[in-house]
Amino acid sequence: MSLMKELNKGKVKTVYAIDNVEHVMIKYHDKVTAGNGAKEDQPVGKGEINCQISGILFNLIKGSTIRTHHISTVGPTMLCQKVDIVPIEVVVRNIAAGGIVRQTTIEEGTLFDTPLVEFYLKDDSKDDPLLTKRRLRLMGYDLHREIEPLEQMAHDVNYKLRRIFEQIGLTLVDFKLEFGYDSRGNLLLADELSPDGMRLWKKDTQESMDKDLFRKGNGDIVEAYSQILDMLNKLVLSKNNDCAD
Repeated sequence: MSLMKELNKGKVKTVYAIDNVEHVMIKYHDKVTAGNGAKEDQPVGKGEINCQISGILFNLIKGSTIRTHHISTVGPTMLCQKVDIVPIEVVVRNIAAGGIVRQTTIEEGTLFDTPLVEFYLKDDSKDDPLLTKRRLRLMGYDLHREIEPLEQMAHDVNYKLRRIFEQIGLTLVDFKLEFGYDSRGNLLLADELSPDGMRLWKKDTQESMDKDLFRKGNGDIVEAYSQILDMLNKLVLSKNNDCAD
């Protein structure tokens, strides 16, 4: 890995250039942060677990309406299609929790009849502010051409992820997505799909199985994430066995 050129070093992942200019290698680190880096830790094994979960979920949701940057996964590294990241983070909310509860009068646990899709500027220096569609238009975005495709794919991803997690006894409360364009102008789902960027509650108890365990100091995220990975592996094995029958 040291022979590769570092393209971008984030809080918990580093993107490296490789010989094939169309591809990049992403390495997941044993690190967890909260509050824009104000709180952090280095839980052993966490990077590989998140990488493996992301790889499984990318494979399970890809289809005609969802194209992803993921190509393959080995240990804590992921081979991906190189993309130009859209500087807008998309958040999908099925149940009220986290920021929307802190910032509004909506009570935690409120179920949204229609999933709420929100847009945030990817800029830590500005604390990733919420973007309205009018703000996006004033920033120069074409809502029909540039924003609506993000929203539609976010709904499609939500539909598939909710059903995947339902099969392993978890409720998908909310999650964030990032998108990018490849060299041919195709919109791809990028970054990661891991419990670091989701809220997942156990169906019966509403116990957190995500980064809130770290944010609130309520549990071991490596243990929780390991359980999710184990359940997803069993789900994939079951699906493969069904196809073989």
